[in-house]
Formats: sequence, structure tokens, C-alpha cells
Amino acid sequence: MGFFKEFKDFAVKGNVMDLAIAVIIGAAFGKIITALVDNILMPVIGSLLGKGIDTWVTDINGVVVKYGLFLQAIIDFLIVALVLFIIIKAMNSTKKKQVDAPTAGPSTTDALLMEIRDSLKK
Repeated sequence: MGFFKEFKDFAVKGNVMDLAIAVIIGAAFGKIITALVDNILMPVIGSLLGKGIDTWVTDINGVVVKYGLFLQAIIDFLIVALVLFIIIKAMNSTKKKQVDAPTAGPSTTDALLMEIRDSLKK
């Protein structure tokens, strides 16, 4: 019974739950980016180039290589990476501002106690 209790304690810890939520939100975000690239960006780029990137294929010894879809996946990745970079950069700048905030001096009570202590040392 100890093994299952330890597993339950591990599985319901805040960090594991936060990670699970992050994975779910990340997957949904990935779908949104894929829809953006597939349905908005690629048709615009395709209209500028004359045909859609997803139709870019080549034939190598009878094997069809769909390099246009690969390029589309790279664009998906770059957009996700850019957005995550911006989010993390914003979070880090907020964290630095919180850490760099000047610490308040001792309270009046603490200052008085330190003064008394120093007087007693003399």
C-alpha cells in the first residue's frame, strides 16, 4: 500500500498538476498556430508565389517528397518559438523588477531595538 500512497502524493503535487495543465494548454496553442499557418499565412504566401507551399513536391526515383509541408511545419515551429520567447522574456523582466525592488529599511521598532542594543554594547 505504501507504493500507491507515494504515487498518489507525487501525482497530485502542485508541480505535476501545473505541468499537466501546461501540456494541455501548449497542445491547444499548437493547434491554434497550425490553423493560423495552414489557413491564413500559407494561402497568402501561396497567392504571392503563384501556388501554395503545401503543393511543393518533387519526385526522386519514383518517391514523392513533399518538402512544402516540411517548410510549413518549420514556419509553425518558428511562430510558436517566437511567441514563447516573447512570453518568457516578459515574465523574466517582471521577475527582475520584483527582485530588484529596494528592500525597506528596518521598522521603527527594529531600529529602536538596534539602538538600544548598540547602547548596551558600549
